[in-house]
Amino acid sequence: MDSPQPRKPGLNLPAGMSETSLRLETFSDSFRAVPNLGSPRTISNLSSPSKSSKCSDRFIPCRSSSRLHTFGLIEKASPAKEGGNEAYSRLLRMELFGSDFGSFSPAGPGSPMSPSKNMLRFKTESSGPSSPYSPSILGHDSGLSSETSTPPKPPRKVPKTPHKVLDAPSLQDDFYLNLVDWSSQNVLAVGLGTCVYLWSASNSKVTKLCDLGPHDGVCSVQWTREGSYISIGTNFGQVQVWDGTQCKKVRTMAGHQTRTGVLAWNSRILASGSRDRNILQHDLRVPSDFVSKLVGHKSEVCGLKWSNDDRELASGGNDNQLLVWNQHSQRPALRLTEHTAAVKAIAWSPHQSGLLASGGGTADRCIRFWNTTNGHQLNSIDTGSQVCNLAWSKNVNELVSTHGYSQNQIMVWKYPSLSKVATLTGHSMRVLYLAVSPDGQTIVTGAGDETLRFWNVFPSMKSTPIKDTGLWSLGRTYIR
Repeated sequence: MDSPQPRKPGLNLPAGMSETSLRLETFSDSFRAVPNLGSPRTISNLSSPSKSSKCSDRFIPCRSSSRLHTFGLIEKASPAKEGGNEAYSRLLRMELFGSDFGSFSPAGPGSPMSPSKNMLRFKTESSGPSSPYSPSILGHDSGLSSETSTPPKPPRKVPKTPHKVLDAPSLQDDFYLNLVDWSSQNVLAVGLGTCVYLWSASNSKVTKLCDLGPHDGVCSVQWTREGSYISIGTNFGQVQVWDGTQCKKVRTMAGHQTRTGVLAWNSRILASGSRDRNILQHDLRVPSDFVSKLVGHKSEVCGLKWSNDDRELASGGNDNQLLVWNQHSQRPALRLTEHTAAVKAIAWSPHQSGLLASGGGTADRCIRFWNTTNGHQLNSIDTGSQVCNLAWSKNVNELVSTHGYSQNQIMVWKYPSLSKVATLTGHSMRVLYLAVSPDGQTIVTGAGDETLRFWNVFPSMKSTPIKDTGLWSLGRTYIR
């Protein structure tokens, strides 16, 4: 048996080809082994071959002359093409070259695996995502994020025009009077000159309650909380109490020296304020005209309101003072002097105990909020015009204010943000009078332009279940 011949070192070439028939051609950016086809070829021969030379059947492209920009595949640094275009380019690369296109480590500048500098320049990420649809590639605005932002709640729309307008001849343009009140039985009382008229909101029936005569005049009206009796303050300083259903006078009480411009009922006591600077407290269960006198103001008393629990009485005067009284003393428990004009507008919050709002006149223009427990001012806002009235909504934590000089507007505010919900206009003179309907949705405003305007400004009361109980909440009252 013949012994196997030793294997020759070198290349394993096809039959008929020797190692000397090969040579290495090197170009500027790549190398390759090609067979020797005859006469040597140079770079100039490749660019402009002669007719006598033999051409190779292989085409080696020169990438420096490629027109890849025609196809939009070249990334250009432009601030206008950021965000979505960057994500699109990355997705396009993945689709064209596979998911591993951006994962290799580029070789040196002479390597055949190194892409040309003009071709699909890849921006290396510190940690590439595994999926081309990852939010880090598409950006946070792609809409594929698991967390979606909740759209902001649109503001509540308040009708800009009144749904009803009534004529009110002889309605006085006097800042210190209080001539409009709406009862819990849905009857509106209005003082016009020497007379008091009742208007039923359920059937629009008008009733003349009384006429004080040619020498007297109506300065204030106020219903009891039950809505069956109404008190009237007169220009002569008297306080009259009438049965609103029978249209009969029940009692007349004296005590003031001059006009009684403001009245306020609690469950049992009627408080009256006068130009004589005094506040009288009347009790219909006793024969005397009044049971106590509160002295503290230095000018006419024009604002009076009892707190919802009947424990405190707030009074405002033309002396720019806001006083808070309690049942234990005939001296004011609080004397608040931050206002710089007369304080007529006063309102206790039905949502928070001890929260009192007050408004100042032309020189002040501010609504101020107080904690009557410690006397601290919680907040204030400059409304830009004289504050004539304030009233809280019992359905939502909002309040309405009416204004005089110089814009004669009606404004609805959210509390505690004090953001403005609506601004209503329509009166041509100061909006001096304000009352709220029993359901808490409608307000009526009166002005010296001798009109009463009805506006829908507050939402209806919402019934919400209380967790873990069998109760439903209707405002602050709970029922089974």
